[in-house]
Amino acid sequence: MNVPFLNLKAQYDLIKDEFSPKLEKVMQSSAFAGGPFVEEFEKDFAAFCGCKHAIGVGNGTDALWMALIGLGVGRGDEVITTPSTFIATTEAISFCGADPVFVDVDERTGNMDPVLLPQAITGKTKAIIPVHLHGQAADMAPIMDIANRHNLIVIEDACQAHDAEYNAKKAGTMGAAGCFSFYPGKNLGAFGEAGAVTTDDDQLAATIRMFRDHGQAKKYHHSIIGWNCRMDGIQGAVLTVKLKHLRVWTEGRRKNAALYNSLLRDLDELVLPVEADFARHVYHIYAIRTERRDALLEFLQGKGISCGIHYPVPIHLQEAYRHMGHKAGDFPVAEKLAATTLSLPMFPELSEEQIRYVADAIHEFFRNH
Repeated sequence: MNVPFLNLKAQYDLIKDEFSPKLEKVMQSSAFAGGPFVEEFEKDFAAFCGCKHAIGVGNGTDALWMALIGLGVGRGDEVITTPSTFIATTEAISFCGADPVFVDVDERTGNMDPVLLPQAITGKTKAIIPVHLHGQAADMAPIMDIANRHNLIVIEDACQAHDAEYNAKKAGTMGAAGCFSFYPGKNLGAFGEAGAVTTDDDQLAATIRMFRDHGQAKKYHHSIIGWNCRMDGIQGAVLTVKLKHLRVWTEGRRKNAALYNSLLRDLDELVLPVEADFARHVYHIYAIRTERRDALLEFLQGKGISCGIHYPVPIHLQEAYRHMGHKAGDFPVAEKLAATTLSLPMFPELSEEQIRYVADAIHEFFRNH
């Protein structure tokens, strides 16, 4: 049996008839860059998240970058985040002219460890970006408390956390802004690149709407120096269709994760993903941990099972950030996770038969090796 890591076609086949009429309207109206179909999605996504504004942009990296710029983060500032993330988080900080500062993560969740946050704050600290890794919200209450006491901005990297919750609050609605990616493989994915910023701040929303469209509030009247990072009309239409199914897809992921948990929990050499008491995990990634990660990966590939590693090199050890002067051992928990984490196949349409096949293969590996 072959088990893909992700199967976008399976999702498309289930709802393909819903796309044609919507996309036909986009074609007939020629509303390809921004426009009414993006506005419709923005309205629907804001309502889904329970916030005042959702601003559609080109991708999740744009969302992070514009949220930082819109909140006044720039040259000479420091922004605290974690090294256990995709590099887009720190790219956005760097392209503002600010400097990323890292704190290590909680080994159970892979998310920012709030206990370590205060010692990273300096006189240059302007903002904190907690990353809701793998679809589970970071521990936001202590993070927000620390930020408020030090008058710091919080921007949530919710690029993997569509529909995730923290104490019944949607990811992306607790900080000054939330940033989402709709890359095709995400829990809510477009037919290409797209992203959004969520916020309750009217001024921030207005600034980002201008910034994404060359800084113009009215055509050819440029109030600020902006950029071109609008969401395409086609992506807005696609996401409007898909958003209606997101809650069902979330429950499918959670059901699949529960089955994995029940089938793998008796393996002492595995550490399974933990759903924190405060969280509603949406399992963008179902990540297990084992000291024999690389051998297990090779074995599963030989069985026709596709897996991933999120992420093999923490940001502080990436060549791109060599100039920061970090070395191995600076953030030991992040490094441990990078060396032991393996992401198993996870998507809503994954069948029970496929999950059992994966679990049986993992049991076979530990039984025979």
